[in-house]
Amino acid sequence: MQMMAAILDLPGITSKEIVPLAFAVLLGGIIGFEREWNGKPAGLRTNILICMGATLLTIVGRHLSPETDGVTRVVQGIVTGIGFLGAGAIIQSGDGVHGRTTAASIWLVTSIGVACGAGLFGLATVVTCMMLLTLLGLLPITRWVRSRRDRLNGRAGNGGNSNHSEASQ
Repeated sequence: MQMMAAILDLPGITSKEIVPLAFAVLLGGIIGFEREWNGKPAGLRTNILICMGATLLTIVGRHLSPETDGVTRVVQGIVTGIGFLGAGAIIQSGDGVHGRTTAASIWLVTSIGVACGAGLFGLATVVTCMMLLTLLGLLPITRWVRSRRDRLNGRAGNGGNSNHSEASQ
């Protein structure tokens, strides 16, 4: 508690900046934990940093240009920049394309961070829950569909984890 009081005593820092950043750490951490637990390249620290960075840039954009137009430009820059990070997560190899789900996760965690920076905590929380449901809840369905497809195509025996599967990302 003393640390929070000391931070809030710094000039220009209020709960209007701290609360969105704390939310970003929490929500980015929840997604990052899932990704880390499942052995994905963009894990806990990466997702927290992405979410917190998007939140910080949104907050700074609101301070520098309180008009909607200026903040919109900041968000456009965030989306453009994160696209490069997401593109780096996608790898094409001889047996398929890997990392699409990781790239999409990076993009959505960035969006969650922007929502936190805009003070839309309810929306950010709902999207985080929906993302978890998608990542965890649809994985068994995806594996089942892929295994059926592979059997029909004569590629039995890989349990639905073909190299073309988003389930393997």
